[in-house]
Amino acid sequence: MEFNENILHEIIRNQESQKPIFVLYVGEKPFTFEDVNLFKSATPLTKPNTRGGVYFSNTNIFKIKGVINDLSIIPLLSKSMLGPNQQFQDLQIKTTLLKNTKSKEITIIANLTNSFQTSNHLELSMTIVGADTCQ
Repeated sequence: MEFNENILHEIIRNQESQKPIFVLYVGEKPFTFEDVNLFKSATPLTKPNTRGGVYFSNTNIFKIKGVINDLSIIPLLSKSMLGPNQQFQDLQIKTTLLKNTKSKEITIIANLTNSFQTSNHLELSMTIVGADTCQ
C-alpha cells in the first residue's frame, strides 16, 4: 500500500468538522473505532532509522488513537503488537472523507504500539504505516 501523506493531512484538517466514522479490521472482523484522533508526531530520532532491527521509523510519524467498546477484540489483538511477536501485524482502518459533495473511501494501515484496557473499553495507540484511497 502507498503512503499518501496528503490524505492523512486532509483527515487531520477535517476530523473536527466532519467527524468521520472509522472502522478497524482485525483480520476480517470489523470493530467501530471511536473518539479517533489522527496526528503527526516527532520521534526521538535525529535521522530515519531501523529500530531494533525490526521496523523502520522516521523522525516524524503519523499516529492514530481511538477507543474500541467491543472487548471481544482483546484476544484478536494478541498477534498485533511487538513483544510476544517478532513483527507487527498490519491492522486496517477504513473511513470515508467528504470533499466537495463527493465521498472518498480511505484505507489506513497501522501497527498497534500500545493498548490500555478498562472495564468497558480498550484504548488503542497505533503508528500509521500506509494510507491511500480505495480503488
